[in-house]
Amino acid sequence: MNRKACAAVVAVAGTALAACAPGSSGSGGSTASSQSTERAVKTDAAQLGDVTLTVWDQEVRGGGNAQMTKNVASFQAKYPNIKIKRVSRSFDDLSKTLRLALSGNDAPDIVQANNTRSQMGQFVKAGQLIPLDPWMKAYGWDKRYSQSLRSVVSYSPDAKTFGSGNLYGLPQVGEVVGVYVNKDKLAKAGVQKPTDWAGFESSLATLKGKGEVPLMLGNLDKWPAVHVFGVVQGQNVKADEIRKLGFGNAGASWTSDGNKKAASTLVDWVDKGYFNQGFNGQGYDPAWQAFTKGQGAYLIAGTWLQADISKAMGDKVEFMLPPPAQAGGTTYTTGASGQPFAITNKAKNPDAAAAFINHITTPEAMKVIAETENLPVVDTAAQKAPNALGQQVFTAFDTTTKNDGLLPYLDWATPTMSDTIGAALQDMLAKKATPDQTLEKLQKDYSDFTSKG
Repeated sequence: MNRKACAAVVAVAGTALAACAPGSSGSGGSTASSQSTERAVKTDAAQLGDVTLTVWDQEVRGGGNAQMTKNVASFQAKYPNIKIKRVSRSFDDLSKTLRLALSGNDAPDIVQANNTRSQMGQFVKAGQLIPLDPWMKAYGWDKRYSQSLRSVVSYSPDAKTFGSGNLYGLPQVGEVVGVYVNKDKLAKAGVQKPTDWAGFESSLATLKGKGEVPLMLGNLDKWPAVHVFGVVQGQNVKADEIRKLGFGNAGASWTSDGNKKAASTLVDWVDKGYFNQGFNGQGYDPAWQAFTKGQGAYLIAGTWLQADISKAMGDKVEFMLPPPAQAGGTTYTTGASGQPFAITNKAKNPDAAAAFINHITTPEAMKVIAETENLPVVDTAAQKAPNALGQQVFTAFDTTTKNDGLLPYLDWATPTMSDTIGAALQDMLAKKATPDQTLEKLQKDYSDFTSKG
């Protein structure tokens, strides 16, 4: 940590790596495709002169605020010439104010922007964020961040393509959907923790036969079933196809045989009574809370529940990735990064902004993130988690990202897909619609969006 940052000047050419030079935003900004195709990058932040960076973030909760406070302090100690003016807002408040702020002349230098089409995609399209590719090469972010991680913060300059193109943000934390396991329930039923998908489905049948509820689900909020579907979809549909669907890029189909198999599997689970009764009318929070109190053997959910579940269940619970098709194979499952940090086109010193983003994503920063009970997005397995469940979560996320097994959230695809897929899956699980009818609804939403070009 005491090593002085070396100076580096990197010339990056090519339109795919376009970047905006300081002061080029003008009164209305410019699109990435019209910006300079070559820029010199300086990585010795100590030689950048006196700089003030305004940073907007949404790290207002305990662990998030704690890690940001520590990482900002260490950056300013290392580079006293750069002053950080930090403005923290809740996720909702930041989302509401960011759009207006980026269109004004007094925009912040660095922002946490939700990487969905409706936020980051719109900012990229308007030329309000600058590509980070030159700094990615200079700092080696492409060596530490896997392709599947970089894809969730990548857009084409016109924002028509999500999942590839230029890098527009860098995240600190991650999340992945997996399976929480009640170890006592499995032991009582004589079930070994499954190592492949066939074993997982077999365990559902065994648990049901022993009088246990195999799967807890609370789908009143509609979106939880999307995560369960994503896990099953990862077993039946090729990763590239899922990425096209999740990123809302043309070239895939919701009505493919693999998606039909995934949808039929969920309905089959309902027919066999694998879910708790009344799951469509139970809220998400009451369902996972019931799991911590001994209802259900498995809970398919995200790593964001780790701290609460660990506190409630201690060593009676563990976390595993959805078992792959073959034991030891690659698991493909839904996941993403937390909100990434991006540089605006109004940044007065993009090199200083990039130096800050680099600092809060270094291995040292990831250690701070882990110590404050967050999930580091990279170098995850190298960190020490606060407890056994946390370590399992770290290992699972690290494995998924290193194997490029991370798949996008399916409701990212279009501005309306969140409502469409949530309602459609809820109806399908209630047997109000068949799998084919459900997939046709999703295909229409996806096709209507992708056909606009």
